[in-house]
Amino acid sequence: MKTPRIAIASAFAAMALSLAVTPAMAQRDPAYAAARAAGQVGEKMDGYLGIVGASTPELQAMVNDINNRRRALYVQRAQAESATLEQYAFTAGCVAIAATVEGEMYQAPDGSWQRRTSAPPQRDSRCPR
Repeated sequence: MKTPRIAIASAFAAMALSLAVTPAMAQRDPAYAAARAAGQVGEKMDGYLGIVGASTPELQAMVNDINNRRRALYVQRAQAESATLEQYAFTAGCVAIAATVEGEMYQAPDGSWQRRTSAPPQRDSRCPR
């Protein structure tokens, strides 16, 4: 997949902004903060939040809501940067995985869920460095 440089730069900016508000979002939504800290949710390579392990209706609803908001942002930014939604979301996933902190879950390139350690996360070779 070729990812236009402008889409990469824009994805980094958008994800930096969205990651900067993550603590504020966690303060507003204790359920999200608790699920993230407990490893029930994690960042996926496709740019969306995923459920790790067993799901509940409440957890699924929360993840769906977050992913719907992400998708709306990705659509808007991808159109502005003449990139496809998939290109933009993939790059955003690369950024989100890189921004995970120790203890949080993320999807590795092989599709498995990994708990972030003090080492850098495993990332897809197509991710911008």
